Amino acid sequence: MYEHFINQNMKKIRWGILGTGTIAHKFAADLKYVEGAELAAAGSRSPEKAENFCRDFDIPFSFGSYQALAESNLVDIIYIATPHSLHHENTLLCLDNDKAVLCEKPFALNAKQAAEMIDLSHLKKLFLMDALWTKFLPHYQKMVEIVKSGILGDIKVVLANFGFKANPNPNSRLLNPELGGGSLMDIGIYNIFTALDVLGKPDEINVSINSADQGVDEHCAVLFKYSNGAMASLFSSISVNLGTEVEICGTLGRLKLNTPFYEPSSTLEFIVDGEKTVINIEKTSGFGYHFEARHATECLQNNLTESPIVTHAGSLLLMQTLDRIRNLSGIVFPGE
Repeated sequence: MYEHFINQNMKKIRWGILGTGTIAHKFAADLKYVEGAELAAAGSRSPEKAENFCRDFDIPFSFGSYQALAESNLVDIIYIATPHSLHHENTLLCLDNDKAVLCEKPFALNAKQAAEMIDLSHLKKLFLMDALWTKFLPHYQKMVEIVKSGILGDIKVVLANFGFKANPNPNSRLLNPELGGGSLMDIGIYNIFTALDVLGKPDEINVSINSADQGVDEHCAVLFKYSNGAMASLFSSISVNLGTEVEICGTLGRLKLNTPFYEPSSTLEFIVDGEKTVINIEKTSGFGYHFEARHATECLQNNLTESPIVTHAGSLLLMQTLDRIRNLSGIVFPGE
């Protein structure tokens, strides 16, 4: 697992949150577990929502527009918690105003947008990270460590499922193509980045989807194929509850991330010759967002402009892979 950076001066990092929806609430609640982080401000397009959010979390400064938060000199980094279709626009706004950014997944709607965000962060010499929070959770870090150790042998198969019954309201974010809805971009992305972490860039991709009435993907089945014979089978759904788990199978053994594999409550099982060993991971308080927030805070304290865990190249590969999948399946978002 990655080691925390050695902080030379432990300067306080002032956080702002852009957007005040469900995930913003969880992130705000978890920042109290991050040493060296201060939740200083929040912004919404609704002044009333911003004020209520700040009141709930005892945040000193409230802004009634995204622009006002981005322009404020009261924050060092802004966590973007808006719908998918706004991530590109909101990130550029913050970077243009000299703010570091932690942008909620998916990083953007496509690789072109992601490249523009990364290029601007390089130009401005500002920290920018894709908020793939699961990658910082202890059980996921342990999985990566085990795979890299070679104890499983050559990895031949990755199986990943993620599905739940979404609110059938046709106006919900998940079913709205204008907001980048559908199973792939919201939850299938977890399956995709896990397969990329374990097996790397696929040589071939096969895709099959079932579309909801609104035009987004209700189910999405993805198959990665590799020249060495390895394969990854990845299935996501927003209409049925699935066993949200991952199996990584090698020539010497297999590893299982139990449901829900993307959250800190998941457990690991290591199976060799039919014998199962449960790998204990210490659980902590909070929703789990404090792990990525701590990492981003430490990156800023050490004057980094890129995470060594979620690199810009890795974020681009993920978006390029999602683009390949959408091109094969015919998933297109308005305005693309």
